[in-house]
Amino acid sequence: MRPVDKNEAPKDRDGNPKSYSKYENARRDLIQALGEYCSYCEMALDVSLAVEHVKPKTHFPRLELKWSNFLLACTNCNSTKGAEPEDGNLDNYYWPHLDNTFLAFEYGREGIVKVAQNLSDEQKEKAKNTINLIGLDAKPNRQNYSDRRWLNRREAWNEAIDSKQALFEADSPQMRDQIIRTAKAKGYWSIWMTVFSDDHDMLSRLLNAADFKGTASDCFDANYQPVGRRGGAL
Repeated sequence: MRPVDKNEAPKDRDGNPKSYSKYENARRDLIQALGEYCSYCEMALDVSLAVEHVKPKTHFPRLELKWSNFLLACTNCNSTKGAEPEDGNLDNYYWPHLDNTFLAFEYGREGIVKVAQNLSDEQKEKAKNTINLIGLDAKPNRQNYSDRRWLNRREAWNEAIDSKQALFEADSPQMRDQIIRTAKAKGYWSIWMTVFSDDHDMLSRLLNAADFKGTASDCFDANYQPVGRRGGAL
């Protein structure tokens, strides 16, 4: 899961933090800050990308219009999370705007999201809670075939593997630029980071804010390796 930096609320014309009469009105500003990606599953979307409330508005109506409580979510992540966590306790989960969520999960060629094995038992429990909260390990079935997140991740993995092979056969700046364009269009940033984990130049490009808006670059060291987030639980 891509760690993101949403920054403070955008400013209005007078230089004051924006206020929203409807939470949906924050969508454009969120996309400007984070790109057109689900904050949870990392799917690339230009439509059906909703303003998601970290603490559910059903239980915390005073936070319904607060920038600090907003992320972006696809239909599946948004509906699966629903009105959870009901008690508003964020400590039992990892959050892309608070933690280095790239440390929490592992991605493989079958499109399955798993808990990272190098975590402590307590960290593994929180990572598993996060997977369950969003349904990141869900597979399409006859009852819910509309949830294609798993299939899309698998397709992204195959695309990334093919791109790496193409780069091996004909490495050039133009090829690298094309791979980044493909990654931006396809989404699933964590998969591209995983596949190109041994290529510092590609990692640098994937961490470039101009390529993937809102990526929390301070969650990575000078060698592009993930590190604990300052102030986060991971």
